[in-house]
Amino acid sequence: MDIFSYRWEEHLKKGGPLARRMAPRSLAEFYGQEHLVGENKPLQKVVEGDVFSSLIFFGPPGTGKTALARIIAATTKARFSRLNAVSAGVKDVRAVVEEAKELQTGWGKNTILFIDEIHRFNKAQQDALLPAVEEGLVYLIGVTTENPFFSIIPPLMSRSLLFTFESLSTDALKKILLKALSDTERGLGKLGITLTDEALQFLAETAEGDARNALNVLEMVAVNRTSAVEQKEGVLIKLGDIKEVLQKRYLKYDQDGDYHYDIISAFIKSIRGSDPDAALYWLARMLEGGEDPLFIVRRLIISASEDIGNADPAALPLAVAAAQALQQIGMPEGRICLFQATAYLAAAPKSNAAYLAGEQALASVKNAPGKRVPPYLRGTGYRGAAKMGHGEGYLYPHDFPDHFVVQSYLPAGMEREIYYKPTDQGKEKEVAERLRLWRILMGKEDGEKGE
Repeated sequence: MDIFSYRWEEHLKKGGPLARRMAPRSLAEFYGQEHLVGENKPLQKVVEGDVFSSLIFFGPPGTGKTALARIIAATTKARFSRLNAVSAGVKDVRAVVEEAKELQTGWGKNTILFIDEIHRFNKAQQDALLPAVEEGLVYLIGVTTENPFFSIIPPLMSRSLLFTFESLSTDALKKILLKALSDTERGLGKLGITLTDEALQFLAETAEGDARNALNVLEMVAVNRTSAVEQKEGVLIKLGDIKEVLQKRYLKYDQDGDYHYDIISAFIKSIRGSDPDAALYWLARMLEGGEDPLFIVRRLIISASEDIGNADPAALPLAVAAAQALQQIGMPEGRICLFQATAYLAAAPKSNAAYLAGEQALASVKNAPGKRVPPYLRGTGYRGAAKMGHGEGYLYPHDFPDHFVVQSYLPAGMEREIYYKPTDQGKEKEVAERLRLWRILMGKEDGEKGE
């Protein structure tokens, strides 16, 4: 064993993975989320002032949600209790509440209950927690990567402050990586490891806003370089070293089941390519590897709109129904709903016309954002609107044959603009034929008016 390998093994014994060791201990060590913890921002006041209420932290993995909860725990005068929603049940919640009641009654001490992955708490578990939150027996900090408005009951949401965490910027990730490289107490500072600017930039960009991901890769690179180190000169990590480890990492994911990005890409492309057999294969790979089924079904919902659209309007309701069914019955039975939705979407006719139309409309708005609404289309439901001529000249389509009347609904100068171009696939073929006749009447397309 060379000197570097020995020092590395000794270093690992001091506190587990690098990402865990480098968790910030105060706001001074916390990078990113300036909209929450910057000067005079709401969470800064919570952390520094010990003024507390129940909180919900929502955002992608590796963005500092748990770290900030720990910082709050370290600075508050309240007792800190932690539950993981994956393993905790109603009994555990009630036990914490009873302890909190005793502390508050006997000692006047408040309790903070930190619940990781709170979106995994079912309604019964959340209902058991609600009275304690209402009465102020516990202050909740719930951490979730799922939209809390879908996964947390409304009464609990209404009694909590919601804070949305964003993916970390490249600059924030670079600061975190440099801190890990220089920190001699918890990081790699005693190991003489440095990164080239190019390697640092690449590592920060490929981490996709996830600090845990960035630090894990940095640690893997350090391990990978142990056999090629001149100890006197330290370790210089270059761009090629990062790319080599990332490649090995993804191959390892293929073997061990953590192949999040490549497999989900193959899955969606198989659906888009109308191959249900391939789509079901990649789905099986993800399920067997332990992928979050809610992540999979969210991608199905996106594909139903993006890749199928109005060629089969039933695709989107089916995908949404699969998501609802999965949340209702859970796994492993929920996989049956995923099988059904995947097979249906892959075999459905395809059209991305609505998606492309929306993107084109967004581009028009960005290029000319100040277009005014024509007076006859403006709202009339408030005092004074009629005096300003709002709504005057508007033609109510239901008063005309076939519930259609020639009338422009776009701003002046855009009357002939066309975004949505339906294909001849599935149900969208009927839409295309109907729209063509209307557009001819409106002068948007060429053709005989009686055609």
